[in-house]
Amino acid sequence: APVPAWVPTGCRSGVVEVERSVTAVLGQDVVLPCRYRAQEQEQVVQVTWLKRGPAGRSAEVAVLNRQHGEHVQEPYAGRVLRRADGALEDGAIVLRN
Repeated sequence: APVPAWVPTGCRSGVVEVERSVTAVLGQDVVLPCRYRAQEQEQVVQVTWLKRGPAGRSAEVAVLNRQHGEHVQEPYAGRVLRRADGALEDGAIVLRN
């Protein structure tokens, strides 16, 4: 399953909140939730979703960037969408079908 990659900067960082598991039904959309509870003065500028493969290898699925918007890798184009507009503290995506 895709895993968000958060890279907090600074000494104190907030908390990443994700579901331990998400159940999907074949042929239906599923939300992969991920929220960052930022500390004061923190701001999320980018969220990267990776798909963990065999032998611990990871492949990039999507990048959500505050300035440049979202970029979805070709194999997932049209299937991965950002769930909500606004601040990237909510970095959830929707995986279609």
